[in-house]
Amino acid sequence: MLLAPNFLTYDNKSGVCSSRDHRSDQLSIAKDNLEADLLGLMCNQIAALSTKQQALQQSCRQMETELKDLNSSMTTPEMAREIEELRKDCTSYTEKLERIKSATNHVTPEEKEKVCSEQKLYCKEWRRRKRMATELLEAILEGYPKSKKQFFEEVGIETDEDHNITLPAAV
Repeated sequence: MLLAPNFLTYDNKSGVCSSRDHRSDQLSIAKDNLEADLLGLMCNQIAALSTKQQALQQSCRQMETELKDLNSSMTTPEMAREIEELRKDCTSYTEKLERIKSATNHVTPEEKEKVCSEQKLYCKEWRRRKRMATELLEAILEGYPKSKKQFFEEVGIETDEDHNITLPAAV
């Protein structure tokens, strides 16, 4: 990194070139007209080069961002593999759909209604029996000196929650 003055300005009227370096000290140089013009020219060149450098830095940042985006995107061979996998999936789903459409063993609405009503009946019975068992076990546990978990282990009771089973929602 080059340690150069941060600001360098030239005043044509007074022939003074002012510079403020990185320690913020003010420096003024007065020269005769020839040297002042030369110094002014140099100040203008420095200002132009500083502007150009800032523009190049901005362009570099934009290119780095674009490079990062391109590096994170898929390459052509990767994209081709992905497209091929998606086509295979699409073909298999199309075949599955055709098999389902051509099947002759469709469920009739009456059969579906019968199965749904049986499921409702079984779930209702399941809830009723679970409620009865819970009430009975709570009555036993009122006088039991150990915890509910210890009682279940001693007796060998397995709950729906032990096996992560939940009742279907009531319809």
